[in-house]
Amino acid sequence: MEQKYNLKSRLNRLFSIFIIIFLLLISFTVFANVSMLSFSKQYIIEQEKINDNFQTTIILGAAVYENGQPCPMLQDRLDVGISLFENKYVDTLLLTGDHGRKDYDEVNGMKQYVLNIGIDKSFVFLDHAGFSTYESMFRASEIYQVQSAIIVTQEFHLTRSVYIARKMGINVYGVKADIRTYPRSEMIKLQIREYLARVKDYVYVHILKPNPTFLGEKIPITGSSDITYDY
Repeated sequence: MEQKYNLKSRLNRLFSIFIIIFLLLISFTVFANVSMLSFSKQYIIEQEKINDNFQTTIILGAAVYENGQPCPMLQDRLDVGISLFENKYVDTLLLTGDHGRKDYDEVNGMKQYVLNIGIDKSFVFLDHAGFSTYESMFRASEIYQVQSAIIVTQEFHLTRSVYIARKMGINVYGVKADIRTYPRSEMIKLQIREYLARVKDYVYVHILKPNPTFLGEKIPITGSSDITYDY
């Protein structure tokens, strides 16, 4: 009888611990999201309200098709970034994305799209190791020595991007790239993923502070872009 009571008591304690841990995780998830949203909203602006010049626009990568053509979401990011450059809000473009495999290359797809518009490649920098938002911002700061920038991505992604960059010491503002309406089912998945990604990157920025997959020699955004091309 006493053994059954002890077993039940242990199970109750374990269940209570589980509940406490679960509630703490939920609380931290909400805290991280609210912190990022409240911090970043003041730095997200309309293109027409920009009243300064920035070193670059950081255009974050997204999916490309097998032929290298950017997906609609990425095309919108590129179009907004090009507009910022053509309107002289920024001096250069920094295209950052995933080029970690020979058979998948976001960055050169982005580059080709921009060059086809007619922008001279001397103004276009490539970051082939932007495997995540965190890594893109880390490398923008450490490798490309970016001090001021406008980040271009969709609204759901902009809060986290601006937060990470600002916490890394870059003077950034965010401009939305929501030119078209995206499929509702796709947006629901992305928003759920983003909710969790904010927690991960909050931990990265404030606690773990990991280095990106690749670092390397510094390539100042104020210098030559030629070294960033893989001819």
